[in-house]
Amino acid sequence: MLGVAGFSLLTIVRGYDDPHRVFAFHMFNESSVWEADIVRVTVDGGRVPIDEPWPGGYRWATLVPERGLAYPQFRHHADAGVDSTLAYLDAALDWVAANTPADPETRYLEAIVTYDRNTHGDRIVVLRSIDRAAGDAEAL
Repeated sequence: MLGVAGFSLLTIVRGYDDPHRVFAFHMFNESSVWEADIVRVTVDGGRVPIDEPWPGGYRWATLVPERGLAYPQFRHHADAGVDSTLAYLDAALDWVAANTPADPETRYLEAIVTYDRNTHGDRIVVLRSIDRAAGDAEAL
C-alpha cells in the first residue's frame, strides 16, 4: 500500500516537470493561446513561408495534421497548455526537416511563436528545427 501511494505521489510530482503534464492534475485548464509564423530557411538564406509552394509538393498541413498544428498561422487555444504545445511544435519542426527528402532547398525550419499564457500578455519564442545541411537529419 505504501509503495502504491509513493509511486502515485512520484508520478504526480514528475508530471509537473514534464511539458505535457501527464498525470499532473489541474482543476482548471490554462486559458492560453498561441500562433506561429513558420518559414523554411533555404540553403541560400531565403525565408519561405510554409504556405507557399514547397519542392517535392509537400504541404505543412498534410505533414503535421495532429495537435492543432496544421494551421499555425491562426490563433489557437493551447489545449494542453503552452509548454506542451511548444514541445509538440518543436518536435514537429524536427520531424518535417528529417522527413522531406524531395526538398533539396530547405536547410532548416524556423517558427516564431507568439503565445499568451493565461491572459498575461504576449510573449515570443523562436523554435528551430535540425539543420539539414549539417547532416543532423540522420540523427533522428
